Amino acid sequence: MPELSSWLAYGLISLAMVLTPGPNMIYLISRSICQGRKAGLISLGGVALGFLVYMFCAALGITALVMAVPFAYDALRLGGAVYLVYLAWQAVKPGGRSPFQVRDLPQDSPRKLFMMGLVTNLLNPKVAVMYLSLLPQFIDPNGHGSVLTQSLILGFTQIAISVSVNSVIAIMAGSIAVFFVTRPGWQVAQRWLMGSVLMGLAVRMAVEGRR
Repeated sequence: MPELSSWLAYGLISLAMVLTPGPNMIYLISRSICQGRKAGLISLGGVALGFLVYMFCAALGITALVMAVPFAYDALRLGGAVYLVYLAWQAVKPGGRSPFQVRDLPQDSPRKLFMMGLVTNLLNPKVAVMYLSLLPQFIDPNGHGSVLTQSLILGFTQIAISVSVNSVIAIMAGSIAVFFVTRPGWQVAQRWLMGSVLMGLAVRMAVEGRR
């Protein structure tokens, strides 16, 4: 079991990342508005399966890497910090696209919706780097249980947060889109809030050493 502080910190990062616009959010919002809430939720099922694939692959890989390479933890820590800085810039850079600018999507069958959600997530670089660079920062290889167990607990925490938030987004996509379109100031505030949170987490990750 990870330390409580590490578990809570990882939950905060997971929440900040799911609220930061990316391929998954843009696809789910567009799908829900174009084809309805049910289509959005079916697509979310595919996204959730993609998270599971990444989680198990990362958990097994991280276990082997941390045990085999003494400096792997520090390399992953710095890599994760750099990636958080990148995400912070993507959130606040001028001309950034709002996820509520809906794409026109065709009507698809439930099976295709599920598979498209899965593929969208598997090809999402934000998810890949999150599991490979960020997850290891919250694992203590010298205590609190095995690296694999800690990886799975943190992974399931991220999945639960992401699926919960994205479910709300899929169900309320139309209302949320109208709110932001009619209040552009809120879009700016949301982007800067997420950018500030991610930058703060990046600095914290970069300056703290191995536990």
